Amino acid sequence: MSPRNTSACLPASLLAFVLGGLLFAPSLLAVTLRELKADRDMTPKRFANHFENFAYEYVPYVQYPEVFLRRRAGDCDDYAILADHILREKGYRTRIIHVSLLGSDIGHAVCYVDDDRVYLDYNNRRFFFNLTRCDRSIRAIATKVAKSFERNWTTAAVYTYDYEEDRKKRVMTVVKTDDPALDPDRPENLARP
Repeated sequence: MSPRNTSACLPASLLAFVLGGLLFAPSLLAVTLRELKADRDMTPKRFANHFENFAYEYVPYVQYPEVFLRRRAGDCDDYAILADHILREKGYRTRIIHVSLLGSDIGHAVCYVDDDRVYLDYNNRRFFFNLTRCDRSIRAIATKVAKSFERNWTTAAVYTYDYEEDRKKRVMTVVKTDDPALDPDRPENLARP
């Protein structure tokens, strides 16, 4: 009996098709700012899916969107700010929230989507469930973000960012040790001047 090759043999055209599909799968290709802005079906989940294969790299400044997208690397600020920018253009009510964690210089930024009661977290970009459900209060968001780091938090701030001015602007801050009744995002406190 002659020896046989037991490995699967695929016709060259089928092999090229399969490999081509793997090499050029949509999630592996870099997305452009133009494509994100032009996507009429953009949702928070759809946005998050574009970043599955991005690498984490601390950058001491906010990268311009084109640079972040081309490099496929950045940090939570780059991601949260871009999510806020794109989703706002699509009509979503969003907030960028920065959570300061206890006992270190570590902080973390997320983009909260009020309409869906979820936040987009760069640390969850590789998971199928890449949106985190959470109550709307800054305190609840900060608690959930800190828990994901197995840490406690000290302050959480809502801020805006303008790419043209390259500037963050703090809108409101919640201090963990303050009385929750005084939190500036509580409905009864929002009406105050």
